[in-house]
Amino acid sequence: LPFPPPLRFSRCQAVQAENVTVLEGGTAQISCRLQNYDGSIVVIQNPRRQTLFFNGTRALKDDRFQMLLFTPRLVRIELTNVSVSDEGGYFCQLYTDSTHHQVATLSVSVPPETPTVEVKQEAVEGGEVELTCMSPRSKPAATLRWIRNGRELPGVVSQQDNAKTFSVSSTIRISVERKDNGAALSCEAFHPALGGQKRIRHYRLDVNFAPTVRIVPPSGILREGDSLSLTCSVSGNPLPRNIQWSKINESLPERAEISGPTFQISRLSQSHNGTYLCQAQNNYGRAADHYTLLVYGDPCSTSFSSFPSTPLSLLISVLTHSAVPYAVIGGVLALLVFTVICVLIVTIWCSVRQKGSYLTHEASGLDEHGEVQEAFLNGNDASQGKKEYLL
Repeated sequence: LPFPPPLRFSRCQAVQAENVTVLEGGTAQISCRLQNYDGSIVVIQNPRRQTLFFNGTRALKDDRFQMLLFTPRLVRIELTNVSVSDEGGYFCQLYTDSTHHQVATLSVSVPPETPTVEVKQEAVEGGEVELTCMSPRSKPAATLRWIRNGRELPGVVSQQDNAKTFSVSSTIRISVERKDNGAALSCEAFHPALGGQKRIRHYRLDVNFAPTVRIVPPSGILREGDSLSLTCSVSGNPLPRNIQWSKINESLPERAEISGPTFQISRLSQSHNGTYLCQAQNNYGRAADHYTLLVYGDPCSTSFSSFPSTPLSLLISVLTHSAVPYAVIGGVLALLVFTVICVLIVTIWCSVRQKGSYLTHEASGLDEHGEVQEAFLNGNDASQGKKEYLL
């Protein structure tokens, strides 16, 4: 647009501009303050030197710009839905004898969105996992931090300039074990536009590992007619979908019932004795556990005539068929053997002693017999000694 010649009597006029900072998508107000304004021409231009307003009249067809105020002291325009492309210097020009202009700098701040976390490869037990936290767009560049258990993990930071915005990433490498599965980490993004707040992305480690298997055995002693129920406890990541039950060197009994991790046999008999196996596998390994089944006979089914005849045999039979622990049975049997040995020793000792006493009395009888024979030979009668001898 052509400009009229400057007015020569306005030598003391001046213009001042104010800088503005606004968030992307917000609204900016650009102000030009006038001094000693006498009606000279005021022009406002954008950073590309396109005229937005000429003495309060719209010159550029952009509805985002609106004239809010035009007075001898203040000219103010408004820009809505600000983008980073609107950033730059806006010229406030006052045409007098000499052209006066000031630049109002519009700065657009772009706060980061909540960062994202990328995993380069699957985490496997005993290996390392690489995690990258990314903030794809911010202005100025955001600051990223990795946090685990309240402590910062140092990461390798990279930054890329995308025209007027920045993309930032922080990469960490950590060793993982199965205990780390589900461990919590977080990536925090800081930025001046957030006013002391932060954008946080929470992440949980997903560590893959081979399964572990454990058979939960029944309690107590199993006898014929009882029921068996085994549970196969399986862990692993990913969790094995199929659990296999088998019997070593034999096929499973006909009455066996399998429902996922549960194995059952009703009305047990001694033919069911053997070792049973539970197996599970995933993409990272296989595991198994075994259980040895020992079914005892039912003591109630034994007839009276079949019981042992001797007390010791009877006691042994009762202990064997009862639910007494084997250590107690062994102790009782040892006590019985010790008692028998003691009885034998005492019996032998008494027998020897009685035999010695008999021999002593027999020798005494022979001495008396000799005395009688001597008296008879000497001719002694009964009146002299008045002795009686019993032969």
